[in-house]
Amino acid sequence: MSDWVEPLGMRILIRKDESRQTTKGGIVLPDKAEIPNITGRVVEISVQIARDDDFPVKKYDKVLFNPSEAIPVDFEPDNVLFVVPIEDVVAVFRRGDAKTDEVRSAEEQEYEDPDDWDD
Repeated sequence: MSDWVEPLGMRILIRKDESRQTTKGGIVLPDKAEIPNITGRVVEISVQIARDDDFPVKKYDKVLFNPSEAIPVDFEPDNVLFVVPIEDVVAVFRRGDAKTDEVRSAEEQEYEDPDDWDD
């Protein structure tokens, strides 16, 4: 039987990504550098969030979150887990084209040249 954590209420469980000590530009960050928002992977979501269409967060999504209200969970020795209120998730990373065909069609029609229209 394995142990697992189920967040309750409007919360999700996030595994924090590894901290980078060097930026892409080569700047070495001190050990105590505090970054206000951090990224991680969603490990589990509460039933309330799963049923709510207003929160498009799913298990395994990569998210950007504010750790100020996050509760650290000492559940796995090699991983840093946090129970995070959904309102502290500020972004979900997506791959591919973010715009739907319907939105693109509406934008294209808006910028269409009227001289190109058939009478």
